[in-house]
Amino acid sequence: MSTQTRAEAKAKSFGENLESDLALEFLRVVENAAIASAHTMGQGDRKFADHVATEAMRHTMDTVPMHGTIVIGEGERDEAPMLYIGEKVGGEFPDGQAVPEVDIAVDPLEGTNLCATGAPGAITVLAASEKGGLLNAPDCYMEKIVVGPSCKGAVEMDAPVADNLKNIAKRMGRDVEDLVVIVLDRPRHEKLIADIRAAGARIKLIGDGDLSAGIASAVIGTGVHAVMGSGGAPEGVITAAAIRCLNGYMLGRLVINKPELEERIARMGIKDGKKIYEAEDLAPGKQLIFAATGVTDGALMRGVRFFGEGTRTSSVIMTLRTGKVRFIDSIHLEKGPDVKVRFA
Repeated sequence: MSTQTRAEAKAKSFGENLESDLALEFLRVVENAAIASAHTMGQGDRKFADHVATEAMRHTMDTVPMHGTIVIGEGERDEAPMLYIGEKVGGEFPDGQAVPEVDIAVDPLEGTNLCATGAPGAITVLAASEKGGLLNAPDCYMEKIVVGPSCKGAVEMDAPVADNLKNIAKRMGRDVEDLVVIVLDRPRHEKLIADIRAAGARIKLIGDGDLSAGIASAVIGTGVHAVMGSGGAPEGVITAAAIRCLNGYMLGRLVINKPELEERIARMGIKDGKKIYEAEDLAPGKQLIFAATGVTDGALMRGVRFFGEGTRTSSVIMTLRTGKVRFIDSIHLEKGPDVKVRFA
């Protein structure tokens, strides 16, 4: 076999195993971003917290062997110095080394206010797929409903809130009064909150972080049964990647309420601004990786903990095709002859 033929075969093999080849590499990316932002926790500077997370995430990506493209990131080219939409990322590699083509969606620090105030729920997160596997969503709001695997097809975007809650409760074998629905605490959700309360369900209002809330709704035992309301569309795409890995169910619809948004989605190739997306539409990739690390304590992951001889992180890594959901507790040791590892 010629050198060129061997390189082509290796490239094909690498691309076919994107999940197993890159999952632990992306774990390093979110871990390093979480550790960097955790050093700023509680200092009241949300912009600085986001900056250090973005910088750490970007620099770590440069050590990952891939041809990566940011499809959802920190902004357009003229708005963000790094991790902007369209930016190419990936490490240096020898000539001829086979590396995959990867689309990447990032939120270097979801919950910048949460980190700045020391509140629970801040995470660093990314999703990745083969080329074309993640919708390039515009930076606008998206109406969302996220539920777990048992509620597939039980909710509709335009159905009355009470009907959706009755259907969720029926699928889960409980009363509506037993449900907990997470909603972002925003003035735009005043009617939604009133409707949920009128139906009898309980509400957990959050200041930020509907992405991590969406993931929690698809995991049994978190005490969260649904997420409703509008949040960021880019975060919706990342949520969809996780929901697919968790076998959950999600509906989303872009909120196009300004002429400039209509023009922008047209430029992005989105023809129907009123389309109701499912998770498979938002993250259609055949191979998907979702990686997140806790910055502050949350429903699924503990926050970063610093101790005398190192740092401890709590992360989750999900892959679609291989069907793995891994909760990873890591200890990052300082260099030194007397370093000791503590179990708890």
